[in-house]
Amino acid sequence: MTTTTAALAPASRRSPAQRYWRSLWLLTARDLRVRYTTSFLGYLWSIIDPLLMAGIYFFVFVIIFERKVPGEEPYIVFLVSGLLPWTWFSNAVTDCTKAFTREAKLLRSTTIPRTIWVARMVLSKGIEFLISIPVLAVFVIVTGAPVHWEALLWIPAIILQAVLLLGLGLIVAPLVVFFRDLERAIRLILRVMFYASAVIYSFHDLEKHGLGTLAAFNPLTGIMGLYRSAFFPQDLDWFTVAVSAAMSVAILIIGIFVFRGSIRTVLKEI
Repeated sequence: MTTTTAALAPASRRSPAQRYWRSLWLLTARDLRVRYTTSFLGYLWSIIDPLLMAGIYFFVFVIIFERKVPGEEPYIVFLVSGLLPWTWFSNAVTDCTKAFTREAKLLRSTTIPRTIWVARMVLSKGIEFLISIPVLAVFVIVTGAPVHWEALLWIPAIILQAVLLLGLGLIVAPLVVFFRDLERAIRLILRVMFYASAVIYSFHDLEKHGLGTLAAFNPLTGIMGLYRSAFFPQDLDWFTVAVSAAMSVAILIIGIFVFRGSIRTVLKEI
């Protein structure tokens, strides 16, 4: 038995829930440890990507095109508050496409719940999201952006996003085993979703062009509104939040059914 497999072996005294969370944490901690200890920059990689993207979009929209967003200044805070959760979303979905194919032998040799292999992707990227928040805090302090009581809504925003990502992961992870081209297709879909979601612009921008109803049914719209409401309360739209919550739960339920119906075949295929 390998060291990892031995570490994952559950203790008989623990409840099923305790064993599940212990196994999830062990795999997540291993992923983070490998990612950071084998890299020279380590933790910095968690903030370089969103920081670089924010710099590029700030230069293009603010410096070059002199974009002004009434009521949503400073724009750099608006950008970063959207890019950080988007980075979590994009990276988690991308990693979920490899959840079963990356470590097939370990997956087959352990008896822990297979959903953990998806949940660990969501959790590890979620932790990276949390440790990148100081980047946003720096911009808030430097620009003097006001922080409102809606900052408390980050808690339900994180929970909703985790539910949404877990549901998507439970759908994507097994399907990629059967349709390998889906991994590349998802990368293209994520590129489209970036511009279709309220990341570099607000939900109200879409409303002005008659696309508000359509945008509301993008589950990320309400979630982005919750995050940004800490600094831009006018971006909070409770209808989009309700739609995002309903869709996130629905996607999780669909993901559970897809996962349960395909896991036995997946184990034979990998």
